[in-house]
Amino acid sequence: MKLLIFGNSGSGKSTLAKAAAERFRLRHLDLDGIVWEPAQIAVARPPELVRADLAAFLAAEARWVIEGCYGELIEAAAPACDRLLFLNPGREACLANNRRRPWEPHKYASRAEQDAMLEGLQAWVAGYYERDDTWSLAAHRRIFDSHRGAKLEQVLPATDELLEQLAQRDRE
Repeated sequence: MKLLIFGNSGSGKSTLAKAAAERFRLRHLDLDGIVWEPAQIAVARPPELVRADLAAFLAAEARWVIEGCYGELIEAAAPACDRLLFLNPGREACLANNRRRPWEPHKYASRAEQDAMLEGLQAWVAGYYERDDTWSLAAHRRIFDSHRGAKLEQVLPATDELLEQLAQRDRE
């Protein structure tokens, strides 16, 4: 299985990707891990290094789940996936999920540091529906609509039932 999960921040991508990686024994790539400089908040790595890291992952791994919101990277990985999953539960669900987000020590030195970023994150998440950059609903919609392979748009919160659907499709 080569599963590509994308959507807004707070849509459930990381939670679902971790569950899919464990259940299906897939290598997991969180695109945040290659987009941002390690141990720095919101400092982007050079785009050529990000693209090279993604290409290396795709070339090295036979079974994987990749997740993120970065439209340009989703487009680059989409031809290699056998399942494209667009998580689109809506603004309120994403905002609520971000408020409940546990501390992410791989991104922030402390819970307080993460909490200090929440207001800015929430504004960015809310803007997903109006802006037209590569990390927006408009861009994600274009990627989903133009994908010719197997794809699914999930508008309800991701559940174990969704994992079971993926398992069933993998067996077919």
